[in-house]
Amino acid sequence: MSEELARRMKEDRRLRNAALALVKADVAQLRTELSAKKLGSRVIDRVSEGAVDVFEEAVDVAGSNRAVLGTLIAAILVWFARNPIMELFSDDANTEPDPGESPEEPEGN
Repeated sequence: MSEELARRMKEDRRLRNAALALVKADVAQLRTELSAKKLGSRVIDRVSEGAVDVFEEAVDVAGSNRAVLGTLIAAILVWFARNPIMELFSDDANTEPDPGESPEEPEGN
């Protein structure tokens, strides 16, 4: 029985030493990775990877919904051009001054 126990103990010790070597190698690799890059550059890398993923998803969605994208762009253009468009349809002679604004007096009096 003691021979069997000694053999199992040697096997367990070898397994333990192998597991310990793996853990030490993982820790060493993590230390080199973490020391190679500063925290700020790691954050920037992760954010830029996320931005690239979002951009790729937007390109895929835009490619499959061209009509919706065209309508959205047209609506944005109309929104930015709303004041000039409204001026085209307004009658400047009949406009009343805003409250607090003094009415214009005709010249020559």
